[in-house]
Amino acid sequence: MLTHGDSATSPPTIGPPGPPAVLGGTPIRTRPWPTYDKGDVWISEADEQAAIGAIRERRYFRYDTRPHAETHTGRFEQGLCDYFGVRHALACASGTTAIALGLLGLGLPAGSPVACPAFTFAATPSAILLAGHRPVVVECDEDLHLDLDDLRRALAEGVAAIVVVHMRGFAGDMPAICALAAEYGVPVIEDAVPALGAALDGRPLGTFGRAGAFSTQSDKALNTGEGGFLLTDDPELYARAVVFSGAYEGRLARHFGGDRPPVDDLAHPIFGVRMDEIRAALAGALLTGLPAKLTAHHRNYAHVAAGLADLPGVALRRPVAPGAYLGEALVFRLPGATAAQSAWFAAAIRAEGIDARALADPGDTNVRVFWNWRFLVGPDPAAARARWPRTARHLDEAIDIPLSANLTADDCDQLVAAVTRVLPALPPG
Repeated sequence: MLTHGDSATSPPTIGPPGPPAVLGGTPIRTRPWPTYDKGDVWISEADEQAAIGAIRERRYFRYDTRPHAETHTGRFEQGLCDYFGVRHALACASGTTAIALGLLGLGLPAGSPVACPAFTFAATPSAILLAGHRPVVVECDEDLHLDLDDLRRALAEGVAAIVVVHMRGFAGDMPAICALAAEYGVPVIEDAVPALGAALDGRPLGTFGRAGAFSTQSDKALNTGEGGFLLTDDPELYARAVVFSGAYEGRLARHFGGDRPPVDDLAHPIFGVRMDEIRAALAGALLTGLPAKLTAHHRNYAHVAAGLADLPGVALRRPVAPGAYLGEALVFRLPGATAAQSAWFAAAIRAEGIDARALADPGDTNVRVFWNWRFLVGPDPAAARARWPRTARHLDEAIDIPLSANLTADDCDQLVAAVTRVLPALPPG
């Protein structure tokens, strides 16, 4: 096992000697790399029983005859408020709808320009469109964080709001972004969908802006298959979001113990993106185990990052502050690599038995790269890449490896061994 004091120029001892598997060697591992789509979950029997209990209660709709605080959804929302230290939480159908609800809650004029980064999942610009606004794509720096200079340009050109994305679990520079937003008088919505539970300088992500959006989809820190939630301290934003989510015929009042903001629940459409009681029961149970899962993610990420920290030819993604990441994904660049070289490298890592993806693989329609957002940038990838060339260059070099909270120390060592073994065989560009 590599530690911070070890030399990363010598391959770890774990794994067979010889050439990479892609060149005829023996793979480092044969067991499947644990990922959510193979059934890898962080769940206890008590968590399972919570969902089964909700099924047996036979009340699956959050707005039945029970008081709000006695529903599974209401209890989950209160648990979120307690955990994150916020006034309001709204459980909904997905992270995408949570982002859209946050934007809708702002009450911006229809069709407003809203900034978002060029490195994000396609759900981010999709949510902006779902809210009736226009995405304005902003460049990212070499660590794939929102580029502050390009964000200032977008603000100067009149964007009405910013959606910051803590992509692949790494925090954006929220103090700097919020200061810039305040300078121009625009609100910030945090897309914390990929970073549930991560913090920046001790403050949970999703609590810096006017609202924070999260997902409980299968690969997230709380896994209910589908689902999401919105956090905010703004009661009027919250009230609008509640109505848009599907509270009707006076049900908005259930979300407020006393006086509520003067939001007319008949003046807004209802989109039916509520969370159901079964999913909320599971999410509430999983929330109690979240701290242990976050500890496991950080342990595994630290283990792997230490093993690769001094490896020539690998540029680990740098956090904006120590520990400001979730740790469920390892993203690094091969500086100077072409998209084809990165694709070869990822394939070689997969041949060693470890899941890996080159973000810009020409043979992959990865919707985390903006030129595959044809619904937004059009059908010509080259033209899209030319519009945001810096982000395109950094994405060409980027490798993405999922890190389950269930990884063992041996799994982490095998990942380090695979990268160390494959890197010298990288073909010239």
